[in-house]
Amino acid sequence: MTKLLAVLALVAAAFICAAGQVGEGAGGPLPFAVGAAPEGCDVGQGEWVRDEAARPWYQEWECPYIQPQLTCQAHGRPDKGYQNWRWQPRGCSLPSFNATMMLEMLRGKRMLFVGDSLNRGQYVSLLCLLHRAIPDSGKSFETIDSLSIFRAKDYDATIEFYWAPMLAESNSDDAVVHRVDDRVIRGAPMDKHSRFWQGAHILVFNSYLWWTAGDNIQILRGADNDMSKDIVEMKAAEAYRLVLHQVVRWLERNADPKNSRAFFVTASPTHTDSKAWGDEVEGGNCYNQTEPIRDASYWGSTSREMLRVTEEVLATSRVPVGVVNITQLSEYRRDAHTQTYKKQWAEPTAEQRADPSSYADCTHWCLPGVPDTWNELLYWKLFFPSNDQAL
Repeated sequence: MTKLLAVLALVAAAFICAAGQVGEGAGGPLPFAVGAAPEGCDVGQGEWVRDEAARPWYQEWECPYIQPQLTCQAHGRPDKGYQNWRWQPRGCSLPSFNATMMLEMLRGKRMLFVGDSLNRGQYVSLLCLLHRAIPDSGKSFETIDSLSIFRAKDYDATIEFYWAPMLAESNSDDAVVHRVDDRVIRGAPMDKHSRFWQGAHILVFNSYLWWTAGDNIQILRGADNDMSKDIVEMKAAEAYRLVLHQVVRWLERNADPKNSRAFFVTASPTHTDSKAWGDEVEGGNCYNQTEPIRDASYWGSTSREMLRVTEEVLATSRVPVGVVNITQLSEYRRDAHTQTYKKQWAEPTAEQRADPSSYADCTHWCLPGVPDTWNELLYWKLFFPSNDQAL
């Protein structure tokens, strides 16, 4: 306890003095809060600044949890500049990420990320940020089907990831084999997934990318697994609304706001068309991009309708759901995707190798990189929430 109090005092004192009292929701102080965000601070507005002194926080080679799909240096990326950018909000500053404090606050707790590969990238980023503060003998990692579990043994804490790319049950639920042409979700309650969410003290959800493959999505009605029966189509945005309402209802029934927190991470943008930021190269995308976009008004292909659905549904929740808004700041980072520098699912053809942009991944992010900043924002929301609510 003495160690915890000392850590909290060092990290929080100045911030609390500047911001006021510990962050509170409608029902009183929020669990895990040690301070409050400055009044009127909008972390979504700001700019990326070079910070070679403090970034990156870790090296790719020293973090054993990064999947080969995200190890850009190991797969030949010639530049490292994408690792050296820090997000600077206008008019305020993020509290510095403190691994020891976070581990102390997670003592005896269970933290769970739920979502798709972008959420898994954020999860792995957090493990990389924390693991150096734990001796090798004091940590373990295992994956069992859709669930990955990192254990910080000396803290009796787990940080976990559960694969559920659409949150609802779907034909993409296999953690390894999930590439299907026609996606089908189940319209019934999400009991198969949510039983893994029970008992988590911190839940971090995301779901966006898998909803954007087309305008419509198929929904299986009924309780069995026969995907050929009673399938109806619905507009993707409305199906997304339906599923988010299910998540909210589950939280209202199962989450105790006195000792747990829930968060939703907004859409991670893609950079598949370089004409969107003024590049006239035919067929250009994120490939060979090495600098962020400087136009503060830039907005790519991220669906504003889906973002609006997220905002509207989460606002109806009777338990606080913190929104970690990563979308705008990530829109600028055309330079930080894995491009062609990753383990490929299939060996590129000769034609693809002749035109690398044709198979560049402009969806996922190199580590270290942008997902580390997402965790900065999550850290702030968790420990330094705004005074009005968790949002």
